Amino acid sequence: MGRLRELFAGSFVELDVKTDSDLEEAQYAARACAGDARAYAWLVTRHQASVHRYLVRLTGAPDTARDLAQDTFLRAFQAIGAWRPEARFRTWLFRIAHNLAMDHLRRARRERLFVPIDGGLDVADPAPGPDARLETTQKARRLEAALAALPSAHREVLLLREIEGMSYEDIARALDLNLGTVRSRIARARAALLAVLRS
Repeated sequence: MGRLRELFAGSFVELDVKTDSDLEEAQYAARACAGDARAYAWLVTRHQASVHRYLVRLTGAPDTARDLAQDTFLRAFQAIGAWRPEARFRTWLFRIAHNLAMDHLRRARRERLFVPIDGGLDVADPAPGPDARLETTQKARRLEAALAALPSAHREVLLLREIEGMSYEDIARALDLNLGTVRSRIARARAALLAVLRS
């Protein structure tokens, strides 16, 4: 996973324990449950980029992802009373996004998805020269193509773990899977991604 981590430098976060940020988020979510629109707006601002990024990579269609992200936040607002303080708001939100995306994909009857290469990945420029930028862009394109080649079940767990930094437990809750299934899917997805990148 070293090459993957290099390409996504700075995108990996370990969130296996609740942090001060999680507690702040829980406070805003509780206020949103009580009808505070500003608190909900804060939650939207905090998560809109990561939800959209996840949906773009899951569906392969930026416009569809934008619509699904809007639907996600609308559904979350409508169902905010169903959120429980013992769960991370982020996990609950990603479960809504996942369910909407899966419904959309089922309706579209697609088995294999294409993730757009251009503009789909923000990669920091590690060197000022054009050769280094070209090499970084080529690596990013290879990675995007490799992600697109994975089955959606593998792609979604990899995106949630490696890009969004979710814990195994949060992924299990977000996707309604048992923990063992999440662990095995991530292991298989990593192996498959590395095999595609090496080919």
